[in-house]
Amino acid sequence: MRQERAVRTRQALILSAAEVFERCGYTRTKLTEISSNAGVSRGALHFHFENKAVVAATVEATAAATLRRTATEARRSGDNALQRLIGTSRAMAEQLSDDVVARAGYHLSCEASDGTGLDLRGEWYRCVQRMITEAATERLLAENVSEQEAVTSIVAATTGFEVLGRTDPRWLAAEGLDRFWRLLLPSLVTAEALATVDAPAHRADAA
Repeated sequence: MRQERAVRTRQALILSAAEVFERCGYTRTKLTEISSNAGVSRGALHFHFENKAVVAATVEATAAATLRRTATEARRSGDNALQRLIGTSRAMAEQLSDDVVARAGYHLSCEASDGTGLDLRGEWYRCVQRMITEAATERLLAENVSEQEAVTSIVAATTGFEVLGRTDPRWLAAEGLDRFWRLLLPSLVTAEALATVDAPAHRADAA
């Protein structure tokens, strides 16, 4: 029972820390705010976390695990590389939109210089790079498309959605991301490949 209570307290503190980091940023966040927001004492917080840097590193690590799992689960077997990339981008955007721990940890990873070694934006770049290379191997890319230019464009656009989504969650909505893919795909892939990729039109676009 005591162990279960300790686990629940730790989870509550991670969630609370993510909410406070999201609201105040790392520098302005105080440990008293995290413990108060979680409904626990300052002593309980220090039982689990030595200092603010450790709290932040834990939020980052939790976010990394969640986002990696999300990316893996989004890749359905049987899909071609481009469909896997589109599905992964949708799933990641949804996770960042709905999960404050994933969102706060991602932001901390991009902005902090505390030596955690996590670089979630870099991981996303390498994920896109890998799937674009696979798409080229599967002969899905149009003849005049540079793999590197495709990677750069996709990472820049999707990173932009994430940054803009910090202040306006609508940027992470599926509708906007699907519009981006429908705009990009005709210039990125062969006509044959375009017929195999699902970037659905939403009712709002058809209205």
